[in-house]
Amino acid sequence: MSDRLIPLMRRYLPVLDWGRDYSRETLSNDLIAAVIVTIMLIPQSLAYALLAGLPPEVGIYASIAPIILYAIFGTSRALAVGPVAVVSLMTAAAIGNVAEQGTMGYAVAALTLAALSGGMLLIMGVFRLGFLANFLSHPVIAGFITASGILIATSQLKHVLGVEAHGHNLIDIVSSLIAHLPETNWITLGIGATATAFLFWVRKGLKPLLLGLGLKPKLADVATKAGPVAAVVVTTLVTALFGLGDKGVSIVGEVPQSLPPLTMPDLSLDLMSVLFVPALLITVIGFVESISVAQTLAAKKRQRIDPDQELIGLGAANIGAAFTGGYPVTGGFARSVVNFDAGAETPAAGAYTAVGLAIAAVALTPLVYFLPKATLAATIIVAVLSLVDFSILRKSWTYSKADFAAVLATILLTLGMGVEMGVSAGVILSLALFLYKTSRPHVAEVGLVPGTQHFRNIYRHKVKRHPSLLTLRVDESLFFANARFLEDMIQDRVAKDCPITNVVLMCSAVNEIDFSALESLEAINERLKGMGVGFHLSEVKGPVMDRLKKTHFLDELNGQVFLSQWDAMQTLTPKVGS
Repeated sequence: MSDRLIPLMRRYLPVLDWGRDYSRETLSNDLIAAVIVTIMLIPQSLAYALLAGLPPEVGIYASIAPIILYAIFGTSRALAVGPVAVVSLMTAAAIGNVAEQGTMGYAVAALTLAALSGGMLLIMGVFRLGFLANFLSHPVIAGFITASGILIATSQLKHVLGVEAHGHNLIDIVSSLIAHLPETNWITLGIGATATAFLFWVRKGLKPLLLGLGLKPKLADVATKAGPVAAVVVTTLVTALFGLGDKGVSIVGEVPQSLPPLTMPDLSLDLMSVLFVPALLITVIGFVESISVAQTLAAKKRQRIDPDQELIGLGAANIGAAFTGGYPVTGGFARSVVNFDAGAETPAAGAYTAVGLAIAAVALTPLVYFLPKATLAATIIVAVLSLVDFSILRKSWTYSKADFAAVLATILLTLGMGVEMGVSAGVILSLALFLYKTSRPHVAEVGLVPGTQHFRNIYRHKVKRHPSLLTLRVDESLFFANARFLEDMIQDRVAKDCPITNVVLMCSAVNEIDFSALESLEAINERLKGMGVGFHLSEVKGPVMDRLKKTHFLDELNGQVFLSQWDAMQTLTPKVGS
């Protein structure tokens, strides 16, 4: 019993795997990474909570229990879990339709959204459905994230200008900003613009400057990562010293000085039915973003990520957020890269980060009373603009016009109709793109390369062929979506070329033939038989042949099944074959 139980426990509790080899050196590296990430996360967590329409302390709450739970159940050594910009925006869009910001109902809806998302992730993980993420086109997701970055940055301009502005799409937000432009608070604008400019400079110019002054690379890196903290400290001090809160500058105000509270999501059917679709979209986008970051970082150290276990880790993190005053979380790109670059070796670095944030929640929250919301808005703007990548349009246009159309449609729909419509369009377009491509498989007419036994496309190579023999190589598995395409193609090709007496379907790239495709093959066989044309197969893979043998197709085939295409040519056109 124990021999089977231990591997099972290690599969579902990766902490038992990496924890066995935990050393003093690993502890030191993880602690250093945790300090750096904690410094970065304090202002970022506050900012993302405001982006979600929640009190600032919720951002810290959502970064404590979820990180610890992911450290226990997750497989990535560097992924940092917590609030992220895109999911925060999607949260605001989802629960903004359910309750008004600032009310208890709004906070409870956020908890319920996290619980639903966590439940979906756990179910997908237990049933090993991580492969479903592969059906989302990466160019489409890149387009969605780019559009979301623009939406997020634009939505934060109201805090930089010190005005009221609302809207869930780019047109509404910009129109609202323009309408309230005369109400701009110039002191707030000065703080926000200065903080934004400083943070942009920190990203590009601070590290080279510090290195030029002789600072060690590691210290220069830490100082660069602490740039947002410097902006927070300076603007908070200036606001407090000069009483800018009384001059119209919007400040964070009182933040509860406590550890995350125990909370209970509202699991009523009415609320869950309203939030089900938004929770599903957040689950999909959050998992795709998280797994992409985790796999990228793992590849750099030749480590392995288990997508199904990642679902369980992220599900546990979201369930934790739901019961500790948080909202939906996932693996963040920026913080994970910082965690990786800072030398984190195990998920324990995340647990130490959670401890640091817990200390901040208890001891440091009074210090952010005078923190201007304009500074937090600047932090968000600088962070999300790094996600904006219009080069995906140029790259997809050059490589595939179908991918370009899907990316462009996703960007325009997200900007024009809001984040929920954008992500829904992204999912639908990804599936539509997949079905479109697989419904029109590449089918090449091939001939014999002189002096060899190899067969290649007649339009790409000089090959030998015979007018009575048509050989088609199908470069795709045959299933319900593309079977009719092949049926029509063979019919049209044979109908316009009278000398053809034999058709060979080269199946070297066919890994599967489903029942619909089998019926199409039967129809092709009957049609060619009626035209006096032989229908043959070549290079059929073993598993495919095993399935065909279970049917009457091979008995009714009016031709033969050849081991290789060379054998088919030798038999059907011996002069060409020789």
